[in-house]
Amino acid sequence: MPAAPYLADPAVLAALLEVPADDPRMLTALRLASARFRGAVRHPVSLVENDTVFVDGTGRATLPLPAAPVVRLGPVIVDGTVLTGVRVRRSSGVLLHPDGCWPEWAEITVTYDHGHDPVPDDIAEAVIDKARALHDVVPAVQQITTGSESVSFAAVATVGTTDQWRTAVEAHRLNRGDGA
Repeated sequence: MPAAPYLADPAVLAALLEVPADDPRMLTALRLASARFRGAVRHPVSLVENDTVFVDGTGRATLPLPAAPVVRLGPVIVDGTVLTGVRVRRSSGVLLHPDGCWPEWAEITVTYDHGHDPVPDDIAEAVIDKARALHDVVPAVQQITTGSESVSFAAVATVGTTDQWRTAVEAHRLNRGDGA
């Protein structure tokens, strides 16, 4: 099951913008803000059930999964064999090998449920704030040049990040140590 398209309630954003809940422009802004948040934190955030992922061994005792929090851990398969006794740190999505280290050259398949249901308030608020900004951006002609004459009309509005956005992203971002 794929992640929900929005990380915040469209009705809340519609009320703030004073537009209908099915307003296409508002829904597009909310979808884009949700996608930006997911990209910033590097995982789907909302609940995904029965997700099967293929990960590379680390040669260490721990193995990071690509999404968290882990709600349910299903089978962990290493080179075609189900591995029992795997422990999981649910909040960060890290698996601990029961007998030592995850082999570096192995096919590791993990099936699990991960994400939030409901989405935490700090994420929803940051996404609503970003969606409001995206919705309110009015594209404008900045400059027209005809021959040797040039006229400037307005600057194009941009959408930056707020402290609220940065705080929520930092609190929910995975794999912080890779610098990517």
